[in-house]
Amino acid sequence: MGKESKSKLSKFGQRIKNIWTSFKEKHPSIAQFLVFFMLSNGVTVLQLVLMPVFKEILQQTNLISTSFRIWQVGKNFDGSPYYIFDYAPGLLAAGGGGGLAYFLSVQITIGIAQVINFFAQRNITFKSNTNPWIAAMWYFIAYLVITIAAAALQGLYKAPIYELLITTWGWNATGEVIADVITMIINSAISFWVFFPIFKVIFKQRKETV
Repeated sequence: MGKESKSKLSKFGQRIKNIWTSFKEKHPSIAQFLVFFMLSNGVTVLQLVLMPVFKEILQQTNLISTSFRIWQVGKNFDGSPYYIFDYAPGLLAAGGGGGLAYFLSVQITIGIAQVINFFAQRNITFKSNTNPWIAAMWYFIAYLVITIAAAALQGLYKAPIYELLITTWGWNATGEVIADVITMIINSAISFWVFFPIFKVIFKQRKETV
């Protein structure tokens, strides 16, 4: 790249920076939401990459044959028990629920993503300077509540999505990968809309005393 091209690129970058700075000054809340949106999408992409990797690794172990069903809250339409965490043993492609292997794949992925999300949103989006440990405590509590709520909802859509894509449409392994992506996107969407107002509360900016 020539010197002139570098100079033009530098001027273009500075112009973009000035436009963004001006926009932030005029619309701070919208700018903050846009940054939150961009970072959240980055974290979602990370989850889409990590979840199938963990699932592929863990379903090679005995965890795939281990049932993980806890916290029954009523019954399904067919009269069978409805669990908040419902992962029957066996491969999803074979009609199983993925067992403990699937549960851990999802939770490890979300756990890693939320740790990254915590620091990125605190430092970049909200530029919080309050006690990080107190914020982390409230973030962890919110994470647990959202995880349980998302798991309860997953009982409604997980099995139908995998059944539709793997068996009904006959897409087999491709259908399973697409179903993985859809379920992670739904999880991410729930976290996205719930966490933004929570972050507004726990990531405060304290005025520096002179």
